[in-house]
Amino acid sequence: MRSIWNGAISFGLVSIPIKLFNATENHSVSFRQIHTTDGGRIRYRKVCELDEQEVQSAEIGKGYEEADGSIIPITDDDLAALPLPTARTIEIVAFVPLASIDPLQMDQAYYLSANGVPAAKPYTLLREALSRSRKVAIAKFALRGRERLGMLRVVGDVIAMHGLLWPDEIRRPEGIAPEGNVTVRDAELDLADTLMDTLGEVDLDTLHDDYREAVEELIAAKSGSGDGHAPAASAKSGGDAQVIDLMAALENSVRAARSSRGEPAGDSAKRPAEVTELTSRKKKAAPAKKTAAAKKSATTATTKKTAAGRTASARTPAGKTAASAKKSAASAAKTTTASAPKKAAAKKPAARKRASA
Repeated sequence: MRSIWNGAISFGLVSIPIKLFNATENHSVSFRQIHTTDGGRIRYRKVCELDEQEVQSAEIGKGYEEADGSIIPITDDDLAALPLPTARTIEIVAFVPLASIDPLQMDQAYYLSANGVPAAKPYTLLREALSRSRKVAIAKFALRGRERLGMLRVVGDVIAMHGLLWPDEIRRPEGIAPEGNVTVRDAELDLADTLMDTLGEVDLDTLHDDYREAVEELIAAKSGSGDGHAPAASAKSGGDAQVIDLMAALENSVRAARSSRGEPAGDSAKRPAEVTELTSRKKKAAPAKKTAAAKKSATTATTKKTAAGRTASARTPAGKTAASAKKSAASAAKTTTASAPKKAAAKKPAARKRASA
């Protein structure tokens, strides 16, 4: 592996000589522009727009274009004279938790290697300090003519550095979120949870670039016979398809995920026991369950009392019923006999009053 930069890490008063290596590489298939008529290469020539003459690389410098189109020449000596303390130094300015770094800021990744035997001890010291603190180092460094922001962290037995975008280089997501008040039902969230659980985790080492492999197969076929064809297109469609029924799409996704993992697809709509409920919804559902249970108990008690009353009436002997009827008749007769003298007594005063009149 070839280093792309030599310098030092400034860790307080400790200086650690290091070499910088690219941690990533691009495996994409690159193409050249050709003339479709005869297959000739299309090349770009650097031509001065004033004299229309081709210019060699040694004659090309830097210039800043202002708003009115005028060019201000900037030489390498001008840039070298600028006060840039990080020209050959990765200067650590702070140590922060990794969670405080927004992944949107992360840029190119590099490996840092100790440059020489004397650098091994301070390099190992910084690596172990980062590991024990569970923090990352924020640093400034200069690369390819400009100052950059970086993050140092431990990867295995080495220190890796991620280039970071400056905070003002991150755009705000204004006007990106869906407009309007979109409501998601609990049942849809439950199915989404089930789909996430069904898909599970993945070993990132097993993922690969299918499109690149297809392009390589096409190139191999064309270079061998001259009549190669591209592999069959995948059945997956692009982003133009519209989901009409979200619940149906989620259920079908769960079935497909289970089938791909060798599990019974089943019918997610008929298997509510496998739906993962959110904790907050479980707590809200508990009082409803208690109320339903109380109503059921009250209804059961009322039913039992009614049934008991009917049973008691059914078990009453016929003799007792007849005796009760006789007692009622006797009481009615006594009441009639007692009221008769009172009516007669009430009539006598009325007669006396007529006589006196």
